[in-house]
Amino acid sequence: MGYQNLQECVADLERSGQLVRISVPLDPALEIGAVQRRVYANGGPALLFENPSGCVFPMLGNLFGTIERTRYIFRDTLDDIRRLVDAKIHPFSLLKNPLDALKTPFAAMNLLPKSVAGGPALACRTTLSNLPHLVSWPKDGGAFITLPQVYSESPSKPGYAKSNLGMYRVQISGNAYQKDRQAGLHYQIHRGIGAHHAEAIERGDLLLVNVFVGGAPAMTVAAVMPLPEGMPELSFAGLLGGHRIPMVKLPGQLPLPAEADFCICGVVDPKQTLPEGPFGDHLGYYSLAHRFPFIQVEAVFHRPDAIFPFTTVGRPPQEDTSFGQFIHELTGPLIPTVVSGVKEVHAVDAAGVHPLLLAVASERYVPYADRRRPQELLTIANAILGQGQLSLAKYLLIVAHEDAPGLHTHDIAAFLRHLLERIDWRCDLHFQTASTIDTLDYSGHGLNEGSKVVMAAAGPARRTLATELPAGYDLPDGFGAARVCLPGMLAVTGPKSAQGRGEGDPLIENFCRALEMKGRLEGFPLIVVCDDAEFASTSLNNVLWVTFTRSNPASDIYGVGASYRSKHWGCTGPLVIDARIKPFHAPPLADDPTVEKRVDELGKKGGPLEGIV
Repeated sequence: MGYQNLQECVADLERSGQLVRISVPLDPALEIGAVQRRVYANGGPALLFENPSGCVFPMLGNLFGTIERTRYIFRDTLDDIRRLVDAKIHPFSLLKNPLDALKTPFAAMNLLPKSVAGGPALACRTTLSNLPHLVSWPKDGGAFITLPQVYSESPSKPGYAKSNLGMYRVQISGNAYQKDRQAGLHYQIHRGIGAHHAEAIERGDLLLVNVFVGGAPAMTVAAVMPLPEGMPELSFAGLLGGHRIPMVKLPGQLPLPAEADFCICGVVDPKQTLPEGPFGDHLGYYSLAHRFPFIQVEAVFHRPDAIFPFTTVGRPPQEDTSFGQFIHELTGPLIPTVVSGVKEVHAVDAAGVHPLLLAVASERYVPYADRRRPQELLTIANAILGQGQLSLAKYLLIVAHEDAPGLHTHDIAAFLRHLLERIDWRCDLHFQTASTIDTLDYSGHGLNEGSKVVMAAAGPARRTLATELPAGYDLPDGFGAARVCLPGMLAVTGPKSAQGRGEGDPLIENFCRALEMKGRLEGFPLIVVCDDAEFASTSLNNVLWVTFTRSNPASDIYGVGASYRSKHWGCTGPLVIDARIKPFHAPPLADDPTVEKRVDELGKKGGPLEGIV
């Protein structure tokens, strides 16, 4: 049986030595977030901040800070979920294992929430001002709830069956929000609440919205699960939590979990918006202020022993990296059942998740051909880009399983090496030049607007990758240091970018022409022009982050020997990606030096955070 509430989870983690209490007063504005990030980076324990400044509620951070702790929290139900996943993939497997067949129906009974008359979540009332006001980064526009569970139902078909539970950030102070009466609601495109919002506009109705914080840990994970339409997240929470989720129905309001720590009840006028943000987000930059819906707050409930869970999002890896890994472990085996021919798909965390997808798939269209080339891969790539949040990818790199059956997408360096050995830039690039991208990605033409490219490779290796520049090789004027990031991949320091949105840069075009004249770079099929080649080449994570978060395929991909043939763009020499920071990009996140110095002092020998940070 899983945890019924957060209090049970905290007590268990403390008993097992996986949680540390911090009694020294720390400020939720910058200090607490800085401590949590350091502890996460060190693979440390969950943290219960007992005395956050200016607030009576304790704060819980780093709960899911390691994949091992995340698995531990859900240890009672993981086998049930694996059995159900396996049953979907292999329906006859349950017949081979009769004991599993007996257990699975009992797990499935937890899919349906149960109605209860009351619960601890309704015991007390407070206001937004009294909640912990977490500010994670110096330029954040106010305080945000960073682990909210935002609940809505279909206005035309209310009830659990058409409900949505999503993790959409909620701003509770700052900007033009009325104190205690309004909270910003930022949700990205392709999120379930969007369908409910559209229904409310069509019907001319207000949209009822509840925001839950805390409660059973399964509720938090369910809110970030990329579930298919038609499967309510509350059902998954019951399955993961090992019990039916108890829900309290209030007159005139949406139901709320009886065991939640906090619940904000309100309504959204679907046609009204207010500026929300900026906010340091998971791509490693600030998402800037834009107009988004907001909640007109009607009530804020909390349980008597309420704990306020939080996280900090920023450049990966962060705590939400554990979410991604855990979700992949649960759902990865299902991917081939959704898109035929797919073996693996990996949304690369180091590149901000949505910017870069790696995939291995079958290439069986002409199995009798003398030489394999991307054909089925392109059909599969289109199918991947039509699946839920995978549709937000900018770069999809896909290779043929038949060429290397032992290749896996999570071995990123090996995957890139395999692709760069085989890809033919003349014909293996496929663009969508005006499309949708992640709301948080500022590399494109505008908010939610950008482009995509599929890079597909199949067949035998066509080149040997270089690991060092040819002796005596000089780069064109204006371009500085060159560093090898991976075999066949070169980072080059370029001049500061001055280009506008959706525009090309003549400097990079001239760079490509100069390289064409010089030649001798056949062993480097991929060149990344960036602001600091030394930084980019220091680690695989660095070059992935720089390359794929700072470029828009349609405007930032160039090539040596580029040309069009029947409207298809390609190049005969190296592909060049302009990954410099552009004037319209959002600024990268940076810590506050004063706060970091204070945390250093607290962590010194004899200090209250000795051995923690």
